[in-house]
Amino acid sequence: MTMKQWEVVIGIETHAQLATRSKIFSGSSTDFGAPPNVQASAVDIALPGVLPVLNRGAVDCAIRFGLAVDGKIAARSVFARKNYFYPDLPKGYQISQYELPVVVGGEVTIQMGQGDSLTEKTVNLTRAHLEEDAGKSLHEDFHGKSGIDLNRAGTPLLEIVTEPDMRSSAEAVAYAKALHALVRWIGICDGNMQEGSFRCDANVSVRPAGQRELGTRREIKNLNSFRFMQQAIDYEAQWQIAEIEEGRPIRQATVLFNPDSGETCAMRSKEDAHDYRYFPDPDLLPLVIDLDWIEKTRLSMPELPAHKRDRFIASYALSTYDAATLTAALDVADYFEAAVAVSGAGSAKICANWVTVDLAARLNKEGRDIAEAPVSPIQLGGLVARIADQTISNNIAKKVFETLWNGEGKSADEIIEQQGLKQITDGSAIETLIDGVLAANAPMVAEFKAGKDKAFNALVGQAMKAAKGQANPQQVNALLRKKLGEV
Repeated sequence: MTMKQWEVVIGIETHAQLATRSKIFSGSSTDFGAPPNVQASAVDIALPGVLPVLNRGAVDCAIRFGLAVDGKIAARSVFARKNYFYPDLPKGYQISQYELPVVVGGEVTIQMGQGDSLTEKTVNLTRAHLEEDAGKSLHEDFHGKSGIDLNRAGTPLLEIVTEPDMRSSAEAVAYAKALHALVRWIGICDGNMQEGSFRCDANVSVRPAGQRELGTRREIKNLNSFRFMQQAIDYEAQWQIAEIEEGRPIRQATVLFNPDSGETCAMRSKEDAHDYRYFPDPDLLPLVIDLDWIEKTRLSMPELPAHKRDRFIASYALSTYDAATLTAALDVADYFEAAVAVSGAGSAKICANWVTVDLAARLNKEGRDIAEAPVSPIQLGGLVARIADQTISNNIAKKVFETLWNGEGKSADEIIEQQGLKQITDGSAIETLIDGVLAANAPMVAEFKAGKDKAFNALVGQAMKAAKGQANPQQVNALLRKKLGEV
């Protein structure tokens, strides 16, 4: 068989650390970066006689997520003990949810393709359930031994599980990015993948094209990079195909991805649910969520990305691509709308270009988030307004933007006035300027007359240089062509 005769089937399990100040069953801090084992209380490590108390804020986060994905929020859900041994699991079990999770179903829409040829696909969710995180094993600086840091033990997690709906690594990455943006958008997770706040496991199997029965899956654990996710899934799928074609069966396993070698490697055989001996936690009552709680949470929700994207298209006449780019993150969408409020809805396209191109490029270059941008949305909106009414050209606008970026705290209007940057739009002034350029560049004029189109661009450059970049480019082009036709 060839690669084209195989179909890859992917499901994703994501652990999102919830943005609460304290842990899910104790008052211990969830701050990242504290010295090892200073934030693990008696409750977190289940010392005799302690009792867990559920963090209401973690439940609020779960409700917000359920509303965002249009899932069913359970009126009654149950916490269970998931029993297994691991060095960084101090209790010997993990408090999680199994048979009755807090959120059932839901969906996340992903977008594939580029530009205005974007296509959409729905990834269905199986469930989202609350649980506590384990500690962390440390393998460096211990002279061949390992250390255990229990600070993370008890940190609230929302585990989000998809149906096996994805058919390529590109779709899996698109889903992971969409989910990452969503949990940040609704304020339930900071999404910091380097700190482990957002971790994905990919369940990968292959089957002959056209077959309905699923193949044997292998789970790639702890993918904390979108790039590594794509590489890991591609390698794993190709490895499974090669194994099957060589007549070797795939055995269910948990595997790790090595980014240095680009390969996956089996860590242990994969457990099934019955291996964990789930049973309801005797120390925790069922979680009951009434309709009033859900409705109060609904009222506190921000406008969701899909709604905002559709509104941007309808209200600002933006392309699907521009609207999707601007709504990839809430802070970017908010920045854009604040800028448009100043520049005017009629200049929304110009504003979108500045936010997604010029501003984004400068932020990426300096490694800043948009919240750290030295140019405020009010300042950028003022700059765009002056481009829209032709007070300044795009080239001059870049100079004004540079001044704004350097943090002088002035408005675009103040900079334009103080530096004398207003665009020359007076037809007679531009005509006089062009007459001087033509007189001083007779050889270029002759080249243009001889059919060399590049000479025209050179003459435009000379005209703009003479005007110190302040002449209206459209007027310069039009008047220059007119004058050359008369020469």
